[in-house]
Amino acid sequence: MPEEKEDLIDEIVDGIGETVKLSQKSPVNPRKKVIIAFVVFLLIGGIGGAGFSTALMVYLLKTGRINGEKVTNNITEKVTLDEGSGVIDAVKKVSPSVVSISTATKAVDFFGRATEQKGGGTGFVVTNDGLILTNKHVVAGAGKLTVVTADGKDYEGKTVATDPLFDFALVKIEAKGLTVAELGDSDALEMGQRVVAIGNALGEYQNSVTVGVISARSRAITASDGFGSASRLEGLLQTDAPINPGNSGGPLINVKGQVIGINTAVDAQGNSIGFAIPINSGKVALNSYLKNGRIVRSFMGVRYVNITKEFAALNNIDVTSGALIVGEGKNSLAISIGSPADKAGR
Repeated sequence: MPEEKEDLIDEIVDGIGETVKLSQKSPVNPRKKVIIAFVVFLLIGGIGGAGFSTALMVYLLKTGRINGEKVTNNITEKVTLDEGSGVIDAVKKVSPSVVSISTATKAVDFFGRATEQKGGGTGFVVTNDGLILTNKHVVAGAGKLTVVTADGKDYEGKTVATDPLFDFALVKIEAKGLTVAELGDSDALEMGQRVVAIGNALGEYQNSVTVGVISARSRAITASDGFGSASRLEGLLQTDAPINPGNSGGPLINVKGQVIGINTAVDAQGNSIGFAIPINSGKVALNSYLKNGRIVRSFMGVRYVNITKEFAALNNIDVTSGALIVGEGKNSLAISIGSPADKAGR
């Protein structure tokens, strides 16, 4: 379109827009701007012929100019920005605090030969002088720990504390000035809330990011390490954010960039079903270590299962609530020897 015609179009559109603004005493919204464009299209069609009016509409569609503004693009870009910026900002905030943990464990193979088993997991910095929170099963039995920070630096790690009840461990590296992850409030979480998992996926892809929502709270599962060892985990957060082997010990964060859970297990039979320990339990472990030099938990030393209607029906129990004191197997005691419950008398 010739330049003089473009100038004429701009003057007509701007003039009609200003007239509508004055008559309404308010800005012209995008929908009304489109109507104005259509009116101009009809007027020009009557004045200047079909060729000029067609050229006008092509110009408007091409440039998106109505009263000097891009109408539909502004709306679309705003929605896209609001949808993704929270996750992007949260990842940028937390990623410098996330570390990868490599383990090496000495073992003996079937033929009695000494071998070295390697594993991997994730952790995150909780003090700027190198204290790292991770899962207990990530570092269990490891003879050597190597911690790689987000900037690619390698450190020798040492397990300084493990939680007697929960799947928590604290690892220490000799470093200063590290970025500390902000811990949130897992009790304030709601189902459907967006969350992000960050971790050393498959023990190979450092600081991988996956996104999902809180699918459920207070889940109980029996987690297996794949080598015949299993443990009962309760009060877990369930999420559909994909959690892969190697993500264990890594942070589950909200869109504010706060850690609200520690990724710990995945349902091998499910489709993108992962589980995380609420961070409020991790706060208790951390505070206990900082105060006592070890993680101290109060406990009775009694093994039990919660009684539900379904459990009562399957086991022919008359009551449908409370707890049943039982051992984990034929040779397992319901009350741990030397525990407070044992000392109190059976």
